[in-house]
Parts: sequence; C-alpha cells; structure tokens
Amino acid sequence: MHARSTTVMGQPGMMETGISHARDVVMPKVRAMDGCIGMSVLADRATGRCIVTTAWRDEDAMTATAGAVMTMRAEAAAMMGGEATVDEWEVAYLHRDHRAADGACARVTWIESDPASVDRVIDAFKMGIMPHVEQLEGFCSASLFVDRASGRGCLTATYDSEQAMAVTRDAAMGLRADLAQDTGMRVTEVGEFSLEVAHLDVPELV
Repeated sequence: MHARSTTVMGQPGMMETGISHARDVVMPKVRAMDGCIGMSVLADRATGRCIVTTAWRDEDAMTATAGAVMTMRAEAAAMMGGEATVDEWEVAYLHRDHRAADGACARVTWIESDPASVDRVIDAFKMGIMPHVEQLEGFCSASLFVDRASGRGCLTATYDSEQAMAVTRDAAMGLRADLAQDTGMRVTEVGEFSLEVAHLDVPELV
C-alpha cells in the first residue's frame, strides 16, 4: 500500500472553503479512481496548513493517477491561497483502535534516517513504540509512512479530541526520544492538526 500527501501552506481565512472543496469535490473524484482506498484531510487553522493524503492499493495505482490529480491539486491549493508540495510514501504500518469521530485530532512527526536504517526504524516503531502509544488516553489510530530512497518518514497518531492530544504531548515527546535513541533517526518537525476528513478503507498493517 502507498500514499500520496499534498501539503498546502494556505491562508488561515481561506481554510474552511478549501476544506469543504477537498471533502465535497476532490474526494468523490479521487475515490472513484482505480486503486484508491481512502483519503484524509488534516488542517491547522491557525497557520493555514492543510495536508491531504490519498491511499492507494499499490505503487502502480498511485503512479498511474499522478497526472489525473494534478489539476485537482492546483485548484485546491488556489482555493486555500497557497502552493502545494507533494510527497509519495510506502505505508509501512497502519493500526486503528477505533474509527475517528468528529473532533478528532492528529499529531504528525516527520523524521529522517539513513536509508539503510529504514527497516530498523519500522521494526522499532512497531515493537517498541506502538505498545505504549496504544495505551495513551484517547488513542484512535497510528500510521508510519516511509520513503526508502531518502530515509524520510512520517509518523501520525490520531486522538479522539484536542484535549486527548494535549494531555499525551509529554508522553509522545518521550517516545520520540526513545525511538531516536534506538535507531539514530532524527525528528525534523512535529505538527498538530484537526482531522477534517477520514475515509480510509484499508487493511491493518501491523
């Protein structure tokens, strides 16, 4: 399974229009494409940052749709008042305790590691970190995306509410430090977002 994430640094005042466009216009079109198995939208209304992620059955399906989504991406970025950047990932891990409800939030951690260490990072995340994450208050789901060629990765943990995400902040910081110490990976950024759209018809990868 693979995923394509489109990040738009837009204008805070244009976020609601952009989110509605992604949900009501983009999502039906993308989900009708062969091999699409889901879509999510994360938003930080304070900064205007929005991340739209589409999940695909395999790399071939993701690659085959690259051209078809270019126009939609440009339109969505324009409606949010910003430029879009695109990342493509392998979905290395996905676990859902329960489906996200209204008000859910997500903490995203971007990481870098030696490309030769990617499998080590994946294993350490699965075996050493996730058992602790699953015990955090309000935990909903978690995923790990990787780009094996560059060694970059993206860890996402979803929580039932903004409050649940806030009270787990210190614990999450400690777990990130543990993962970095165990694998040598580096945390490049941490962001917290509201989960605006979550339609992922995907199997568990644990």
